[in-house]
Amino acid sequence: QVRLVESGGGLVQAGGSLRLSCAASGSMRSIRAMGWFRQAPGKQRELVAEITIINLGGTKYADSVKGRFTISRDNAKNTVYLQMNSLKTEDTAVYYCAADQIFGAQGDYDYWGQGTQVTVSS
Repeated sequence: QVRLVESGGGLVQAGGSLRLSCAASGSMRSIRAMGWFRQAPGKQRELVAEITIINLGGTKYADSVKGRFTISRDNAKNTVYLQMNSLKTEDTAVYYCAADQIFGAQGDYDYWGQGTQVTVSS
């Protein structure tokens, strides 16, 4: 089993920055990609950013965060980061780290952390 623990959330003013961390434990050999999701009140959960764990580590981002957020990884530490810059009030949400196994369909994330709250104030 893969366990994921997020950290780094908090309260920040609009225009500020935060870095979220996701520490993974357990074997990562079957993990294709790691992703950051978020869910704001009254809104659907959305994929914010994804990074491929194997191969070249390609990334993709939601249009709403492109150019502001950066996902990165440290495979040796089994840790994935989400650097969030130029934060907007619309970024307020619970952010979840998730892991997608190579088994099954691509993008059907199998493991989830408990989430960390990010609140952006004006």
